[in-house]
Amino acid sequence: MGLVWGSFVLLVQSLGTYKLFRNYSSIPKQPVSPTLPKDEIPHVTIIRPAKGLEPALYECLASVFYQSYPREKLTIYFCVESKQDPAYPILTQLVSDFPHFDAKVFVEAEDPYLKTEGNNVGPNPKIRNVSRAFREAKGDVVWPLDCNIWIAKDVAGRMVDKLYGFQPNGRRTKPYKFVHQLPLVVDTVTSMSHLGTEGQALLSSASVTGGTGTGDVGVPSSVLSRSWAHGGGRLEEMFMATTHAKFYCAINTVGIAPCIVGKSNMFRKSHLDDATDSTRNPILTGTSATLPKGIDHFSSYMCEDHVIGDLLWRTRIPGFANHGLVYGDLAIQPMAGMSVRAYAARRVRWLRARKWTVLSATLVEHGVESLVCCFYLSFALTTVPWVHDTFSIPQTWSALAWCWALGVTLWITRPRSRGGASRGGAEKRPFGQWLLAWLGREIFALPIWTWAVFLGTGVNWRGRRFRVRSDMTVVAMDEDPKDATGRAGDDSDGMRGGKID
Repeated sequence: MGLVWGSFVLLVQSLGTYKLFRNYSSIPKQPVSPTLPKDEIPHVTIIRPAKGLEPALYECLASVFYQSYPREKLTIYFCVESKQDPAYPILTQLVSDFPHFDAKVFVEAEDPYLKTEGNNVGPNPKIRNVSRAFREAKGDVVWPLDCNIWIAKDVAGRMVDKLYGFQPNGRRTKPYKFVHQLPLVVDTVTSMSHLGTEGQALLSSASVTGGTGTGDVGVPSSVLSRSWAHGGGRLEEMFMATTHAKFYCAINTVGIAPCIVGKSNMFRKSHLDDATDSTRNPILTGTSATLPKGIDHFSSYMCEDHVIGDLLWRTRIPGFANHGLVYGDLAIQPMAGMSVRAYAARRVRWLRARKWTVLSATLVEHGVESLVCCFYLSFALTTVPWVHDTFSIPQTWSALAWCWALGVTLWITRPRSRGGASRGGAEKRPFGQWLLAWLGREIFALPIWTWAVFLGTGVNWRGRRFRVRSDMTVVAMDEDPKDATGRAGDDSDGMRGGKID
């Protein structure tokens, strides 16, 4: 079994690595949709929920104003819970700085629909945040885009091209129901081998957005203190650029199941309305048939992005393919000041939130990590009689240790994703720093997975604790701080933008 599993993981890793280097090592082609006759260009409503002050928030949000997509075909809606939220002044400043765009700020606390009794909208903060923006979307195409994501100037066009099947020279291919981007985290704190209190922004003041403020992040002088205070950002950067990126590309290439992260997704509002209408969609039964229509249908679920993608995947819409990954473009999330403890809490929340969403994948996830996978493979190579008879590998513990060490070494030397450094990201990492982050990420992987999967169901959601149920819905937990089921998910890092990011 270990031999079969190890070989399978290596195959998937190889496919993912191949797709990464084939599709992310060069600049993508120019989009087709912006060059079409004006009446043939789809109108896109960009919806950006915000909460709190994220690193490079202005630059990330402003990136949508610099799209090469025709301005008159874009509507930009910013969403925030209340005017007291620290992000609100940034949102209003953006609308003021780009007066020629169709842009608006929606405040959840002022939404008259959510104030009415019996509106049947659940507790999901992100869905409540964007509810009005979806209801008032212009055109059919909606593009939910997290506030902490920066995108390049041609992304809107290439997303529309994939969604509609537009190709050069007037050619068309099969359109998709849902398209998305590969997410990538970039730790923006300056090299931790440096002393001082400098900070590094993902986008410089000379960048395309010309942002107003990036704010330095204090870096302690002690090596240990620096690693503990800011090492979480490097660990997250490493995870998203290696293991996650390879499996994300591989699974989306095979296309046997939906695999998405809700950072940058585009789909049609009409498809979502039909998919959530029990009179039109026969797969909605039981409780799901009684939920609201449209985006509000997902307001009682955790991992709302996956549930949206999964429902569209399973809903039969003739003439449309399921999901399409827009290769070549990255949804870049700058990160700064994340501690190792915050990283662990973040990963615990992520695992617990999707444990019941994709249970089988979550249960085997520990086996795709290098240290565990190499052990499975090494154990098989030093145990299976056929391997011993064919390759004369000793069936001893020392042989297992040597095979494991060789496997981990080869795993380290496998090509890694270069998107962050080579495509507009932060500084290139010296090999010593890269290796330390890689080892740290791999060593933490199994303990974090064990803690998240077997030792609780609680997550911290906008400062409140919730328990994730087996049907992917959530319920509020007792505020007792001694409640062990919620304690593991608690951390001041909390949730940003109404979701576990």
